[in-house]
Amino acid sequence: MIANGIDDEDKWLAEGIAGIQHNAFYMHRALDSNNLREALKYSAQLLSELRTSRLSPPKYYELYMRAFDELRRLEMFFAEEDRHGCPIVDLYELVQHAGNVLPRLYLLCTVGSVYIKSKEAPAKEVLKDLVEMCRGVQHPIRGLFLRSYLSQIGRDKLPDIVSEYEGDTDTIMDAVEFVLQNFMEMNKLWVRMQHQGPFQIKEKVDKERNELRDLVGKNLHVLSQIEGIDLEMYKDTVLPRVLEQVVNCKDELAQFYLMECIIQVFPDEYHLQTLETLLGVCPQLQPTVDIKTVLSQLMERLSNYASSSPEVLPEFLQVEAFAKLSSAIGKVIEAQVDIPIVGAISLYVSLLTFTLRVHPDRLDYVDQVLGACVKKLSGKSKIEDSKATKQVVALLSAPLEKYNDVVTALTLSNYPRFMDFLDDGTNKVMAMVIIQSIMKNITYVSTADKVDVLFELIKGLIKDLDGTSADELDEEDFKEEQNSVARLIHMLHNDDAEEMLKIICTVRKHIMTGGPKRLPFTVPPLVFSALKLVRQLQGQDGEVVGEVPAKPKKIFQLLNETIEILSSLQSPELALRLYLQCAEAANDSYLEPVAYEFFTQAFVLYEEEIADSKAQVMAIHLIIGTLQRMNVFGVENRDTLTHKATGYSAKLLKKPDQCRAVYACSHLFWVDDQDGIKDGERVLLCLKRSLRIAGAAQQMASVTRGSSGPVTLFVEILNKYLYFFDKGNQQITSAAINRLIELTKNEMQGDSAIQDAFFANTLRYIQFQKQKGGAIGEKYKEIDI
Repeated sequence: MIANGIDDEDKWLAEGIAGIQHNAFYMHRALDSNNLREALKYSAQLLSELRTSRLSPPKYYELYMRAFDELRRLEMFFAEEDRHGCPIVDLYELVQHAGNVLPRLYLLCTVGSVYIKSKEAPAKEVLKDLVEMCRGVQHPIRGLFLRSYLSQIGRDKLPDIVSEYEGDTDTIMDAVEFVLQNFMEMNKLWVRMQHQGPFQIKEKVDKERNELRDLVGKNLHVLSQIEGIDLEMYKDTVLPRVLEQVVNCKDELAQFYLMECIIQVFPDEYHLQTLETLLGVCPQLQPTVDIKTVLSQLMERLSNYASSSPEVLPEFLQVEAFAKLSSAIGKVIEAQVDIPIVGAISLYVSLLTFTLRVHPDRLDYVDQVLGACVKKLSGKSKIEDSKATKQVVALLSAPLEKYNDVVTALTLSNYPRFMDFLDDGTNKVMAMVIIQSIMKNITYVSTADKVDVLFELIKGLIKDLDGTSADELDEEDFKEEQNSVARLIHMLHNDDAEEMLKIICTVRKHIMTGGPKRLPFTVPPLVFSALKLVRQLQGQDGEVVGEVPAKPKKIFQLLNETIEILSSLQSPELALRLYLQCAEAANDSYLEPVAYEFFTQAFVLYEEEIADSKAQVMAIHLIIGTLQRMNVFGVENRDTLTHKATGYSAKLLKKPDQCRAVYACSHLFWVDDQDGIKDGERVLLCLKRSLRIAGAAQQMASVTRGSSGPVTLFVEILNKYLYFFDKGNQQITSAAINRLIELTKNEMQGDSAIQDAFFANTLRYIQFQKQKGGAIGEKYKEIDI
């Protein structure tokens, strides 16, 4: 059926065009022979083709343009009186005798154009006559195109200030009156179209009306171009008349389009000065009008106007633009009870954008917008609509982008309240936006109160919301989120020690609710922030006094409790590392009991929680390395800890691991510092013990594989001998080194090229030392390679 309708339209259009071409041929011939009567006859017949009611607006427009081209030619003929010999006044009367009203009015408009140009009659009188005469056509489509033609031929002949057609200040109103009259009549015709045909084809009618809307809107564009319309005239006459027509037409499509036209065609400064009038119309529009789009466009234009020049900003304050817009939006939302959430939020996004561009220094305005939006959302469930979610993110991101400073956003009381209405996914998205803003702008949050607000905002990242388990989250996304939180913790800083401790306590309060999957990401940066504070306070000690004194002991107590929780959540290796970091910081603060306690906790973890052999190897080397750097321990405590370390080293599962750990323990008895321990005998004891373990490992390899194992361990031990020999350990003699070199050579038979190279490098070092001469050369002289 649709295809048949289209085919029929094409056929009717072809017939109409053929009729125009046929009559145009005879009209041209009459024009060429200067035959006025014949020209009028065939032009009227040509224009009769526009009387059709069968064509849709696009097809009718095509037909109209064919006729329009012919009318241009006819107008040029009418302008040459010496060709047709009829005075223009008589011609104006003559064309009114055409039989049908539509051809008659087209001809009348054409002659009227020439009549105005001749200046034989005032332009205002002719235009007034034409606009009244055109009421004779009340068919919507035919009437709209006729009046569009009238607007087209009249726009350059309006009696405004710069016009040659009697233009002065007294006739501006006549020009305005003509355009307004034509606009109102066209709007009535356009609105009347909705009542054409049965209700079932409303969608088709609305489509056709949309195709014709520019014919009506052009009048407002012409109106905006009239020279001499100042602000006073616009405020007192033009805008009230146009808005009256908008309200009275009571048509959703017309009201929306015309409001858009008003906002787009008239100057921004006029909108600003007539804001109250313009906004006052909004509640009077039909409930189904998309008023949020209209207001959003208005605020966008005003925002751009404010951004264009700083000089105009006082005007915004003078007219109280923010208060009026805010009030108007409130009334619209109140009036439209069923307005969707996304619509209401988008209005507040536009208002917030306007506020940030026009009044960036007024944080109270920004908070007021957020508060109004929170009020609208109160009592409703969390926002789940995807479009509304995007608007919410836009609303909350706007202050961050404007101020480049999260701290400013944290001062807005309604900002955190807004986050409560977001679903879990959006909450996380917004939290990531906030963190990214902090990192991008290198913003340091420096008070505990603001940190508390900040972590409330990003709570979607630091704990499970509404029963959502961390196990249900995508692994990659989860890691990225937690690493972002970890980076954020390093952006919390205050030079005042007590305030910094409050910040650390606040962060701890929030992150400790994160559960076993999050704490391994968030506890380490907290620990290192606290240790940074400890080093800042280095040397300060004393009893715990007051509420939260910034004393190292207090901080270490807090850290001990924090790491203890982490160790109970299947993260013993990480907890052990953190205990050792704390022990080293306590060492630097000369707090022996505290350092000893942290080592004790590390050993307990090693013994009770770390069962994997590889993890044990790594852990014992960390313990040995940290303990070697400690200088705060007395003899008794150091002996206890070194005894533990050497004991655990010898109990590792694999012999090579035992060997390496034991010879690493030798460094516990020889520290290069001026006051460091230098117990050569115990160093030698560790090295001999490691050598025995290496021999045992070699024997086991021989038994299990049928051949001797790698001799790398012997070379490594030899290197340790040489290290302590260089350091002046009297217990390490050249004879002992010679025996070890010989042992290594014996064990190396049939070994790999890599191990040969390793041993060869060691021997090359000895040779190099020999060649140095002096005391060193003399010392190495007795070593035989």
